[in-house]
Amino acid sequence: MSNTVLIVDDAAFMRMMIKDILSKNGFEVVGEAENGQVAVEKYNELSPDLVTMDITMPEMDGITAVKEIRQKDPNAKIIMCSAMGQQAMVIDAIQAGAKDFIVKPFQPDRVLEAVRKAMG
Repeated sequence: MSNTVLIVDDAAFMRMMIKDILSKNGFEVVGEAENGQVAVEKYNELSPDLVTMDITMPEMDGITAVKEIRQKDPNAKIIMCSAMGQQAMVIDAIQAGAKDFIVKPFQPDRVLEAVRKAMG
């Protein structure tokens, strides 16, 4: 059984990069979302094993989305993606229930390490 992933980022090329890294390593990307609102809807619809969540997005930011998803599913596994210099947001994300965070620009090894650790 492959591990399913929902990728959330407002930048299409970032979603493509993560999808590429994960697909090549045996993960199944079951959905993509461009903001937190869509992420919450897709999470409920797809029930992925893991979510990669950008922090800064239109409509609903990643931290709010993490809180909403974790309210419905306390066992949700979510990894935050942030640009450099967003340490305060990363701490907020971890407190909201994120398992880990990866920093942009993505290093494939770091992405895989965080995903495997979160899947635990």
